[in-house]
Amino acid sequence: MSGESALHGQRSLFILSPGDRDGLSRAAGLAGWRAIAARRTKDAAQRFLHSDAQIALVDMRDVADGASGLVDAFCPAIEAGGGALIALIDAQALGSVTALLEAGATHFLAAPFSTDQLRATLASAQRLVDRLGGGTMPSQRAQRIRRGDALFWELERGGRSLRLSDNLARHLNLDRQMISPTQFARCLPRAERRSVIAGLRGMMRSGRPESFAHAAPGRPGDRLVHHLRLIDGVVAADVEWLSDMHGDDATGRDDLTGLRSRQAALEWLEKRSGLATTILLLSISQFDRMNAAYGQVVGDALLGRIARRIERMAADAAPGAIVARIAGTEFLVGLTGEAAASDRATFLARQLIGVIIRPFSAGDHLIRLTARCGIAQSRADDDATRLLRRAGTALADARAGGGEGIRIFSAEKRSRQVDADQLETDLRLALHRGEIGIVFQPQYPVGGDHMTGVEALARWNHPQYGPLGAGMLFATAERSDYMLPLSAHIQAEALRQAAAWPRTLSHLRLSINVTAADIAQPGFMSQFLALVDESGFPRSRLTVEITESGLIENIAAATALLTALRAEGLAVAVDDFGTGYSSLAYLKSLPLDYLKIDSGLAQDIAGTARDRIVVRGVIHMAKSLGMSVIAEGVETQQQLDLLAREGCDYYQGFLRSAGISSAELAAMALKG
Repeated sequence: MSGESALHGQRSLFILSPGDRDGLSRAAGLAGWRAIAARRTKDAAQRFLHSDAQIALVDMRDVADGASGLVDAFCPAIEAGGGALIALIDAQALGSVTALLEAGATHFLAAPFSTDQLRATLASAQRLVDRLGGGTMPSQRAQRIRRGDALFWELERGGRSLRLSDNLARHLNLDRQMISPTQFARCLPRAERRSVIAGLRGMMRSGRPESFAHAAPGRPGDRLVHHLRLIDGVVAADVEWLSDMHGDDATGRDDLTGLRSRQAALEWLEKRSGLATTILLLSISQFDRMNAAYGQVVGDALLGRIARRIERMAADAAPGAIVARIAGTEFLVGLTGEAAASDRATFLARQLIGVIIRPFSAGDHLIRLTARCGIAQSRADDDATRLLRRAGTALADARAGGGEGIRIFSAEKRSRQVDADQLETDLRLALHRGEIGIVFQPQYPVGGDHMTGVEALARWNHPQYGPLGAGMLFATAERSDYMLPLSAHIQAEALRQAAAWPRTLSHLRLSINVTAADIAQPGFMSQFLALVDESGFPRSRLTVEITESGLIENIAAATALLTALRAEGLAVAVDDFGTGYSSLAYLKSLPLDYLKIDSGLAQDIAGTARDRIVVRGVIHMAKSLGMSVIAEGVETQQQLDLLAREGCDYYQGFLRSAGISSAELAAMALKG
């Protein structure tokens, strides 16, 4: 972006038009937008993703037959940047608008159009970008300027004046917030004004963030650094101290992300002992699988980008907040003052999770992650370690629970909260006490009422916390290195019960889960087959399920194991397909009988047209490879009807039954 464009707030518009690229570029210029134009459709979505534009105008007038497909190709890139897609069509083709919007277009524009019509459509698209978080609205900037603790300034449109936050004006010894650029320069040491001008010119020339530093007026040894960026086309700067006395230490940084380290975060908390402080502990989900699939180089780069998103959001919502990386994929945000209030901390947690779930680009791939957040507030007698421990407990609760993935530690509810450390100790006694039980969830053919199989599911009947699901059970086992004994117990107990079923259940298939730890264990297959044969349950009715994450952790070992088990007469399935990046490529080389669609993906089928397209693609791909498809977590008749329409074979979920005991299963079979 040119300096003149930056100063006058000119935004970028990506234009794809095989036949009218230059004409549309001129129209965009007349509307006050800078055009980034392309003729070729190949790789256009990737070019958009790597541009600085957040809105794409795609000319559909010459590609009527493949218009929806072109929109489909752009949708992931649009979502990745929280952007908007305007479909340009002929006025005679207004009948195609519904299909284009269902395919993922956010706006449409009919040709011929006037400059005012284009400008209005672009303004509407920009408002959508702002609501999605891809842009920054002027009202948000004004709110930041008004906050007394912010160190922040912005250059007004036209470049004639600067607006400073109250706090920055005080630090620069100014008695007002509105000054001219010349007056601003005079506040700085004469020898360092050149670096200020160079930083501003560099950013206006390239449109990329820049920074400059200078000695703080009247504070020998202290320096201020200004981080320049464009917000809604306006030059703005976040300012921070480079002196430890102002709370921003130059040491104790995480080498990978540049954030504060765990030790630096603890020291920051200790210094605020006795003050109202709230910490947010964020954990990135599904990162290990992403790392295994794409490699450490991509993983490290992604951690840096996650850190920047967290840092920017925290700075926008709570000036003065600190951000630290305290473990591999765990980040801490520390809040003080008004920002430490429970409602503001919770709101920030939602915003942070929101920016993390927006897709990241890695070459030709879009990577989707999720996050969980635990929140804890300080007490009068607190130290940093206790506060961090309570946030960790809240995070464990957030991981185990559903909903939005946010939990606040509450002393009043402590007796009902699950203590992760205590669970690890309790698990080692649970097997001997008979607390780990098995339930069976029925499976039915889509369009039929005759039960054909069941999946064995583990339940922990904890003496203090009550029934705990498989998610918390296996998470505890993984933390305490107790996965192998737990998995062996569940497999043996499921086979023992199934072998004793009455004749009314003799037609049912039994599905048992195998973990990544099982696959890595030497001699697992021979031990498992011996367990099956000793139980008396026929191999021909047994399906071994391995999760998608288990496959990715050791794809070669998993392939060898599944091939061998299939040769021994067992059926094999991939479980929870759709929980990660769901690579369709590796499925072609695996010897699979069934593909089980994850509950989240199955439930998405009742969402948008785009969601249905994804589910349809998975089902059709699996069936083309000779697999039967089982949908998990089906809860409504609408979901089932849509799955039937797309060709799904079997389903399980609360629409028919939760997990039940062997006795309840037999009673259900008798009722037909």
